[in-house]
Amino acid sequence: MEDAFRFADELGPAKIVHVHEPSIGLRGTLVVDNVATGPSIGGLRMAPDVTTEECVRLARAMTLKNAAAGLAHGGGKSVLVGDPRMPAERKETLVRAFACALRSVDDYIFGPDMGTDETCMAWVHGEIGRAVGLPPELGGIPLDELGATGFGLLHATETVLRRLEIPLSGARFAVQGFGAVGLHAARFLSERGGVLVAASDSRGAIHDPAGLDVSALVAEKRAGRSVGEHAKGRRIEPDALLDVDCEIWIPAARPDVIREDNAHRLRARAVVAGANIPLTAGAERILEQRGVVSVPDFIANAGGVICAAMEYHGATRAAAFQTIEERIRTNVEAVLADSTRRGVAPRRAALDLAEARVRRAMAWRRWSIF
Repeated sequence: MEDAFRFADELGPAKIVHVHEPSIGLRGTLVVDNVATGPSIGGLRMAPDVTTEECVRLARAMTLKNAAAGLAHGGGKSVLVGDPRMPAERKETLVRAFACALRSVDDYIFGPDMGTDETCMAWVHGEIGRAVGLPPELGGIPLDELGATGFGLLHATETVLRRLEIPLSGARFAVQGFGAVGLHAARFLSERGGVLVAASDSRGAIHDPAGLDVSALVAEKRAGRSVGEHAKGRRIEPDALLDVDCEIWIPAARPDVIREDNAHRLRARAVVAGANIPLTAGAERILEQRGVVSVPDFIANAGGVICAAMEYHGATRAAAFQTIEERIRTNVEAVLADSTRRGVAPRRAALDLAEARVRRAMAWRRWSIF
C-alpha cells in the first residue's frame, strides 16, 4: 500500500488512474495532481517509453504552471504508451478509447502535448466533450499551428536577455527539439532578430555559427524531413548541441536532457525551458554555480496552457496571445527579480510563487481534491 503513495506529498497527486485494455493494446495513465484552483488542464503525451513517474512529474509541473499563470485550473497530465507516428487509424482508436475510459474523471481537461495534436483533441472532444487545443472548426484556438507556447518563449527570452543586458537582435540561440514548440520559438525569435545557430530533432542536428535559415528548416520539418537533412550548415550529433556557443539554449523536447553528467558542457548564458522538466535538480544547481540563468519550465513555457484555458472559457485568439505576453513577461521578471533579491535560484523563487498560490486556494476549500 505504501508503494502506491510513493509519489505523494502535501500538494498531491489527488488521483492516479491506470488504463489497460489488452485487446487493442491500450496502456495509459492519468495523473490529476491538484484541483484546488479549479479543474485540471494538462496535455496528453504519447511516446513508447512514457512512465507513471514521468506523468506524475509532468502533472505537478502543470499544477505549478497553471498557478503561476494565475489560471483557475489545477494541474494534470495523461500519457499513452505508443509510437505517435503509428498509422492514423490505430492512433485514433487508442486516443478515443483512452478518452472513453476517463470519461468520468471530470476534473481533468485534455490538451495536446508531445505526440498529440489538435486532431487528437478533436477525437477526445468527440467522445467526451472535454478537450482544449481544438481545431478552429470546433471553436478552438489551434495551439500548435499558431505556436502559443513558442510565442510565450519569445517573451520569456526577451525578458531574461534584458536582465542580462543583451539585445535580442543578433543574440544567438540553439533549439533542442525542433518540433511543435521549438519550431515556433525559433520562428518568433528570428523574426525579432535572433540568430539560430543550432537545432536538433529526434533524427538529427545541424550547426552553423553564422546562423541557420529558420524558414528553410521549418520547410524541411513540414515536408517530413529532419533538420539534420538540411543542405546548409554542419551536421552534428544531437547531443553535441550542448557544446554550441550561444546566448540562449532552449530545450523543447523530452525531460531530463540537461543532467548532472552533462550540465558542465553547456555554453550558453541562459536556458529558457520550452519542454516540461528538461533539467534535473542537480543540473540546475550546477548551472547556478556557473552563473547560467535558468528560467524554469512552468514559468517560461506556460503560453500553451494560458491559450488553452482562455479557449476553454471562450476567449478570442487575440485576447489569448495578449494575455500570454503579459503574464509570461510579468512572471519571468518577478521570478528573476526575487531570485536576485533573496539570493536564491530562479526555480526556488518560481516554486515559492506558484506554491503560495496553490496553498492559498487549498486553504479556502474543505477538501482540495474534490
